[in-house]
Amino acid sequence: MTGPTARGLAHEGIAAGRERGRSDPARTRLAQALVERGLITPSELDWALSTQVRTGSRIGTILVSAGLVRRIDVYRTLADIWQHPFVDVTTSSLDGVDYSGLDPHRLAEEGWLPIGPPDGDGTSLVATAEEPTAARRRAIEIALGSPVRLAVTTDWDILHGLRRAFRVQVAEEAANGLWQRDPDHSAKVVLVRSQVVFAVSTLALMATLTVAWPRAVGVVVSAAVGIGYLISVGFKFAVCMRGAARTSDVPITAADLAVGDEAHLPYYSVLVPVYREAGVVADLIANLGALDYPADKLEILLLLEESDDETRRAAMAADCPQTITFVTVPPGGPQTKPKACNVGLFFARGEFLVIYDAEDRPDPDQLKKAVIAFRRAEQAGDRSLVCVQAALNYWNAGENALTRLFTLEYSFWFDYMLPGLEALRLPIPLGGTSNHFRTAQLRQLGGWDPYNVTEDADLGIRAAALGMTVGVIDSTTYEEANRAYGNWIRQRSRWIKGYLQTTLVHLRHPRKLVAEVGWRQGAAFGLLVGGTPLSFLFAPPLYALFVASLVIPTQQIEHLFPSWVLYVGTINLVLGNSLMVYVAMLGAFKRERYRLVMVALANPLYWMLHSIAAYKALWQLVFRPHYWEKTTHGLSTSSAAHHGSGSTP
Repeated sequence: MTGPTARGLAHEGIAAGRERGRSDPARTRLAQALVERGLITPSELDWALSTQVRTGSRIGTILVSAGLVRRIDVYRTLADIWQHPFVDVTTSSLDGVDYSGLDPHRLAEEGWLPIGPPDGDGTSLVATAEEPTAARRRAIEIALGSPVRLAVTTDWDILHGLRRAFRVQVAEEAANGLWQRDPDHSAKVVLVRSQVVFAVSTLALMATLTVAWPRAVGVVVSAAVGIGYLISVGFKFAVCMRGAARTSDVPITAADLAVGDEAHLPYYSVLVPVYREAGVVADLIANLGALDYPADKLEILLLLEESDDETRRAAMAADCPQTITFVTVPPGGPQTKPKACNVGLFFARGEFLVIYDAEDRPDPDQLKKAVIAFRRAEQAGDRSLVCVQAALNYWNAGENALTRLFTLEYSFWFDYMLPGLEALRLPIPLGGTSNHFRTAQLRQLGGWDPYNVTEDADLGIRAAALGMTVGVIDSTTYEEANRAYGNWIRQRSRWIKGYLQTTLVHLRHPRKLVAEVGWRQGAAFGLLVGGTPLSFLFAPPLYALFVASLVIPTQQIEHLFPSWVLYVGTINLVLGNSLMVYVAMLGAFKRERYRLVMVALANPLYWMLHSIAAYKALWQLVFRPHYWEKTTHGLSTSSAAHHGSGSTP
C-alpha cells in the first residue's frame, strides 16, 4: 500500500505504539534494571516514582532530566530489555540513505530515523527511540515502502541524526522558506517594482512642485510633518492610557498556579539563539535552570552558529543539564537571529514554544502562566490566540542615565502600550524575546522572516493579517539595559531599520492589507510600526524650526514660512514631548521605581538619540538592508548582574 492513506495509517500505528510505550511493563522494568546495574540508588528511584505520580512522565525521562543517570545508559538498558541491539547514531555515516519524501518533523515526533541504505535483500536499518514492537516495525515499513530491521538509540540521537540528514533542507528552509512560499511577506527584496515606481514618481513630483512653488511646498510639508508627528505621538498616548485603565483582565494568580496539575502540563520547547555570548552563557544556563516547570517536559534548544566556537566551548564548560540540547545553525546568509530561530522551530517538539535571549532572566513561573493563558482562551472557544507576550524590563536600571531612560521606555511600552493594544484588539508588534507560541500555529505562519531585522514585530503583524491574535501575560523577563551609548545606537538602529522593513513589506498591497485586517487595524499598524521611525526622522527638523523661531526675527522667517506654521510646529513639538514625558513617568509607577520619575524630563534628549539611530537605520536600509548589527551583552557593572533579577531603581 502506498500514497497518503498508507502514510496516514503508518503514522497512526506509530503514534499508538508511542502511547502504549508510556505504560509498557518494559518501562517499569527499566527502573529496577537501573538500580540493579548500580546506575541509580533505591532512594533516587523512590523520588523518580513520586515525581512520575505528580507529572505523569516516564521514569527514564525524569531521571535523565534530573541528571541522575546518563541518557545513553537509559537507552542501552532499554535495548537489553527490548532485546534489540543499540546503535550510536552519532557515529553512523548516514551515507547512501535516501531521505527524499520523508518529513523530518514527523520523524522527530515519532522518534525513528533510517540510518543505513538497503542491504542485499532490500532491508533498511532504522534507529528507534521507542520500543521496537512488531506493530511499530510494520508501520515504519509502510512509511518507507521496504522491509526494515530496528535498532534502539536515544531520542537525542534521533534529533542529532535528523540535523545531519536534513542539513541542506534545514538551511534552505530556515533562510528562504518564507520567501519561497510567500514572497510578498518577505523582506528579502526591500522595494518591489510598484514601490519603486511610486517612490520615484513622488520624488519627481515633489521636486517639480518645489521648483515651481518653493514657499507653498515648504508650508505644506512643514505643516504635514508637524501634524503627523503629533498624531503619531497622540496615538501612542491614547493606547497607553487605555492600557493603564485596563481592569477587565482576569489575572493569573498564585492560587491558579498552585492548583495546576503538572500531569497535564504540555511539553514545552525553549529556543535560545546565542552568538558571541561566551561571557554570559553560564549565567543564561543558570537562569533557565530556575524555570519552575517539570524538567522532564522541557526541551531547551541552544542555537549556536557553526563558526562560534568560543560560545560553544563556554556552554560545554558550564555543565549543561540534560534538558539542554546544542543545535548548530548551518552557515550561509543571512546570519541573523530569525534564521537561527527557524532552525530551532524545525526541530522543536513542544506543543508550546518560547524565545529567550542570552541575557534573559524570566520569572520562574512564566511558562506555567503562558499555558494557563492559552488554556483559558481554548475554554472560551478562542483558537485564534497564537502568542502571548511577557513584559520585558531591566535589572540594571540605575546604572547610568541611559539605562534609566531605557528602563522608562520599556516600562511604558510593555506595561501600558502592549496591554492597551490588546485591550483595543489592535495588532501587537512582538518584542524580541519572551514570546510564547503555539508551535503548530507558528509553523502555519511560516516562522520568522530571516531577512527582517525586527522579525518579532513583523511576525505580530503577519499574525494579525491571518486572523490570529496576540495576547499579553502578567509576567516579566529581566534583561540587561545597554549602558554604552554606541552599543545602544547599534541596537536601536537595527530595531528602527526593522520597523521600516516591516512597513514596506506590509504596505506592498495596501488594499489587501486593509481587506485582511480592516481599516482600524491597518491604521494602527501604520501609526505604530510606520509612524514610530518617521517620528524619529522628523524630530530634528521640528527641533530646528523651534530653535529658528526663537533666534531669528519673525519678519525674516515669514519670507520662508508664515508665522502660523512655526506656531503649529512649536505647539506640536511641545505637546508631543509633554505627552511622551508623561507616559515615561507613568512607566515608573507600576514598577515602583519612583526615583526614575523625574528622569523622564530628559525624554526629549533620549528622543534625539533615537533620531541619530533612525538616520543610521535609513542609511543601512538602502545600503545594508539585511545586516544584523550585533548587540554586545555583559557590559553591566551593576551588582544586580550577579544577584538575581532585582529592580534597581
